[in-house]
Amino acid sequence: MTKSVDLNADMGESFGPWNMGDDAALLDIVSSANVACGFHAGDPDVMAATMTRAMECNVGIGSHPGFADLQGFGRRKMQLSKDNLKNTVRYQLGASRGMAAALGGQVRHLKLHGALANMSSVDADMARACYEAALEVDPDIIIMVLAATEMEKVVRELGCNWAGEIFADRAYNDDATLVDRSKPGAVIHDPAVAGPRILQMVQEGAIITESGKRIATNIDTICLHGDTPTAVALAGAVRNSLTGGGIEIAQFSGRRG
Repeated sequence: MTKSVDLNADMGESFGPWNMGDDAALLDIVSSANVACGFHAGDPDVMAATMTRAMECNVGIGSHPGFADLQGFGRRKMQLSKDNLKNTVRYQLGASRGMAAALGGQVRHLKLHGALANMSSVDADMARACYEAALEVDPDIIIMVLAATEMEKVVRELGCNWAGEIFADRAYNDDATLVDRSKPGAVIHDPAVAGPRILQMVQEGAIITESGKRIATNIDTICLHGDTPTAVALAGAVRNSLTGGGIEIAQFSGRRG
């Protein structure tokens, strides 16, 4: 059984005067933060403020690149050439690394956002292009992948540092992909459901799908989305359920192969 697990949240997704989520509250709960890079959400000021607060809370900083889709919050599918895709990732990771370095911090990991992530979870060539681009910028970066998907196959083949992720607030299909957000029950809002559900997955070392199927997998980190109304309460419930079950919350160190 896993003795420790990381908690991560997507954040830094506000834009100018428009606020998205309660990052300050989440940073008191999570151990890793995936900070938006300005393409699907966020802006330079928001990125700087989020990274600064993360460092104050001893929370690991991650780069969270997505499609250039502010209006759609990066959740609309886009078709990009391989070169365009790679440059999109290089550009956003470079911005994250530059900002973190200027603030006296460091980007530890990279996690793809929204449609870019969902498409890459079933398209190995797309995942490989994104991850190769990231590794060209930082060969030691830890790639956070949707566990038991094409993403995991790709990082194993690349031999890079990686961490397997599951979601506390999303339902799963039997192929380990996420249930489409347009379908009922795709997003879990009830903290009383999310906490025990995640503890069970960590204890069993498996993703539990909507049908009840168990998919054995490495669970290194658990995602808590910050843009839902019950995000902070849900995050707290997940953390309390895990620690109550004897699971320590700690940043992932990454694995190879």
